[in-house]
Amino acid sequence: MAVFTPVSDSDARELLARYSLGDFVSLRGITAGIENTNYFLSTTRGEYVLTLFEVLTHAQLPFYIELMHHLATRGIPVPEPQVLRDGGLITTLHSKPCAIVSRLSGGYEPAPSTTHCELAGHTLARAHLAGHDFHIQQPNLRGLSWWQTTMPAVLPFLDAAQASLIEQVLDEQTQFAATETYQALPRGPAHCDLFRDNVLFDGTFEMPRMGGIIDFYFAGCDTWLFDVAVSVNDWCIEHSTGVLDEPKLNAWLNAYAAVRPFTTEEKQAWPMLLQAAALRFWISRLYDYFLPRPAQTLKPHDPRHFERILRERRNTAPRSL
Repeated sequence: MAVFTPVSDSDARELLARYSLGDFVSLRGITAGIENTNYFLSTTRGEYVLTLFEVLTHAQLPFYIELMHHLATRGIPVPEPQVLRDGGLITTLHSKPCAIVSRLSGGYEPAPSTTHCELAGHTLARAHLAGHDFHIQQPNLRGLSWWQTTMPAVLPFLDAAQASLIEQVLDEQTQFAATETYQALPRGPAHCDLFRDNVLFDGTFEMPRMGGIIDFYFAGCDTWLFDVAVSVNDWCIEHSTGVLDEPKLNAWLNAYAAVRPFTTEEKQAWPMLLQAAALRFWISRLYDYFLPRPAQTLKPHDPRHFERILRERRNTAPRSL
């Protein structure tokens, strides 16, 4: 359940008075999500999503909210934060920071086809280029430094083979991050969590249309290739083994490269970044599984999924970019 803070119809009416979004029609809680309270909000002028932030503070929110606004104004299909009468994008409800964003059409596709992969790759490349001149800098908060500080906390829960693997890969990633190849990788604002459930599609399965990219609250400035690697490790695999699905992978990467061609350094770094993306989610899922926060309400994902993916990326060379 993702409604941690109850919001009444009268609360919504009071909130809408701060905007120019029309009159209140209806409010309905959204059960999807982990950290925030979410409602579908209907007004006489449109359909929106109201989010109350249960973990992020006012000081932490501008990067994410301003990034979505920046991308939306450049034609990228993302939830567009609505502007308050006072010109801001963030306000408060029940002592929680909150925002209202446009509601995108469509739903997520749990078993994407090559066409879904093409649309996702194409849209992510457009988002990367559109975000290049974004003015706020914030590192990926689940990047290398987070892996380094978090890995020791999960080591006691691993067997000897797992511990050896995770320590070895982290050491390799630390060394690679210091190389000229890594330092030359194009970078900028990145979603960093573009799993299939964070992309919405309209249309039919046979003829899908892009609805948009959602949930930017793990976004940060990182290499764009890391963003690509995170994505294909979810979109383009055989789920039970982690083996890359070549037709889906080719569709995804070719669609991305048609918008933003990969550089020489990216082609060299590709195998390492695929491992980096798998390591990031293996560590985070280990942490969530063995050291859950007291208020966590959803069952953590099985961390062995990304252990399998990491082992597969080390054992099998991926196709070249």
